[in-house]
Amino acid sequence: MPARPSALVVACSDGRLQEATDAFLAREFKITRYDRFYVPGGGGALASTGTDPVRAQQMCAECKYLVDLHAVRRVILLFHGPSADGRIEAACADYRRKLPWANLAELRASQESDAVDLIKRRREWASESGVLLFRCEVNAAGNLTFVNLDPDATLGTDRPMRVTRS
Repeated sequence: MPARPSALVVACSDGRLQEATDAFLAREFKITRYDRFYVPGGGGALASTGTDPVRAQQMCAECKYLVDLHAVRRVILLFHGPSADGRIEAACADYRRKLPWANLAELRASQESDAVDLIKRRREWASESGVLLFRCEVNAAGNLTFVNLDPDATLGTDRPMRVTRS
């Protein structure tokens, strides 16, 4: 197709989440065509958490390059990991690499802190594009929930978005 998609999705390269991610984007945003920036850590790859801030700077530069080159109007940043009652096996391997000492609650808190920081610095990696942030949470039964990580965003509702799918 000659026209480029207007959305860029930054997500973890973990293939276990691909079908659920595609279904979520199609259902909630009617997005079926989008540019992809899939790297270990997804949205977390842009955050300087842990011991490799140079990698985060490089990932931000790559993301901004794609946004500017492709005239992206919306960036959807996805994190993933266990829900509060989930199992550590669902944790993002990149966060476990960056924070090997962290327990489940600390990993989740780090992602939430990173999401807030990334929103504050969005011009550095998203230029003037709109930004949405979600975490795909996996509970102990293996069910997936996409949770809005932007504390100020309501996406047209009076409550944060929580979409559950098995």
